[in-house]
Amino acid sequence: MLKSRNFWLAIIALIVLYLLPLGVSGYVLGLLTVAYYYAVAAMAWDLLFGFAGEVNFGPSFLVGLGAYTAAMLNHYAGTPIWLCLIAGAAAAVVGGVVLAVPALRLRGPYFGLVTLVAVLLLQNMIVLFSGLTGGEIGLDIPEVLSIDDHTNYWYALGFMTISGGLLWGLSKSSAGLILQASGQDATEAAALGFNVAKHKLAAFCISALFSGLAGGMLVFYLGTVSVGTVVDIAIGVQFIIAAVLGGRRTILGAAIGSIFLIVAGEILRPLGELSTFVVSAVALLVILFFPGGFLGALRPRGQG
Repeated sequence: MLKSRNFWLAIIALIVLYLLPLGVSGYVLGLLTVAYYYAVAAMAWDLLFGFAGEVNFGPSFLVGLGAYTAAMLNHYAGTPIWLCLIAGAAAAVVGGVVLAVPALRLRGPYFGLVTLVAVLLLQNMIVLFSGLTGGEIGLDIPEVLSIDDHTNYWYALGFMTISGGLLWGLSKSSAGLILQASGQDATEAAALGFNVAKHKLAAFCISALFSGLAGGMLVFYLGTVSVGTVVDIAIGVQFIIAAVLGGRRTILGAAIGSIFLIVAGEILRPLGELSTFVVSAVALLVILFFPGGFLGALRPRGQG
């Protein structure tokens, strides 16, 4: 671990991020708080795609399940936040299993299509049961994590640090190596005696767990939940772009990509709709000319 370049990059980045509250405004802290929650969802997606080789086009399905479960429990039953977060994570895992068990039997692009359809179904259910979910308007949440910018920042940064550490450690473990082998060549991995389906299902469940937690934490920061904030396909696309932009199969890259997208989008906000075009164009250029993402571009020549 101590010989890993990404490990030391992560340590340096975390030191900078933990010192930021000493010199930036509450507005910047709020912006980064959202970016950190997005980063966890993007890191969870990278575990499934980067290592298991399964393209999940609907990460916002898992995030949305966790977010709406947590929000509705707090809105209607006044359930404590910590119990709502546990329930949201559990709902995301259950939903992930229900989706993954049949979907993982499919080959080629069909797995990705199933996950994309799942997002559309969840969106329609939220609108159809608007009396319970708040529909397109959404639900207000009576409790929030904190009303203090610094406290919310520490919650988000701590959550991202712990989640990133666990996901990175898992990716470097024997299970992570088996998962990576399964993603690169499932047939050969099965021939070596590994249970490919079991490892991919486990990866999906872990990805769902962290995605559901990220969704729950995000809505308890925002104080509201709606389709546009956690379930919309555009939100899921942002998670995917962040992971690919930062560097696939690195975990750390997903966090870097998320922070870049959120911060760049805000800096370019004065450009209006053109800001989305500029950020998207930069992302496209990086993906086309640096397939390894930001971290891949920093890798010395000759290293794989």
